[in-house]
Amino acid sequence: MLSHVAHALRRGMRLTLVGLALVGLALAFGAVAPAAAQTPAPRIAAASDLKFALDEVIAAFARETGRSVVPTYGSSGNFKTQILQGAPFQLFLSADEGFVFELDERRLTVDRGTLYGVGRIVLFAPKGATWSPDPLLADLKAALADGRITRFAIANPEHAPYGRAAQEALTTAGLWDTVRPRLVFGENVSQAAQFAASGSTQGGIFALSLALAPQVAQLGTYALIPAEQHQPLRQRMVLLKGADAVSRAFYDYIQSSAARAVLKRYGFLLPGE
Repeated sequence: MLSHVAHALRRGMRLTLVGLALVGLALAFGAVAPAAAQTPAPRIAAASDLKFALDEVIAAFARETGRSVVPTYGSSGNFKTQILQGAPFQLFLSADEGFVFELDERRLTVDRGTLYGVGRIVLFAPKGATWSPDPLLADLKAALADGRITRFAIANPEHAPYGRAAQEALTTAGLWDTVRPRLVFGENVSQAAQFAASGSTQGGIFALSLALAPQVAQLGTYALIPAEQHQPLRQRMVLLKGADAVSRAFYDYIQSSAARAVLKRYGFLLPGE
């Protein structure tokens, strides 16, 4: 009888030790209570002229709030198409407010959004260029005539608002037909700036906000093209249906004095000023 009791006690102790060991392993490998999956940062679609300015704004937002967003930079027209096709963006910062209004008409946005800035364009010549940029494009005209310029970069006017503004400025100056066979199209204005600043082309027209970035400014010289040479680049942002709290907070933050100061430093004309 006593032997049966002793055997039962020993068996109970073994089971207890095994149980404790399993608990220890579970604790060591984090298998006791799985942590809730972290919500991924919301994706935002931003016109590529915002690349340097918005990166600064996003970094400041993260420092101040501890929250982050994931930007994708590109052509506003292409983003409009992607959003119509169901791309999972939560906020759209367009270089052309017309694209925002189109999305609103399709009931894909929270509202009609808000104007966050008006962009400007510049005529840019890379270091070592044999011509000089000026606001009225006079030396560009001469360089096209005498063959000093054989490759010239702008964003694709078919879907990039800054490309369309460049075409308008060249048309106003009477140069569109002359320059058209020599154009190298960037998929977006950031790529056009890369072509012009790197020397892949002998110059180009792109966003002032990119020309003011130190990474680009050191690579050449530019002249600001008068605003009346093209239609205004009215840039509007909008929350898309299903936007989460972080996206909404960032939308508000872009309208803060801190974010507006960054946009102003990069050459944007601000609403209300």
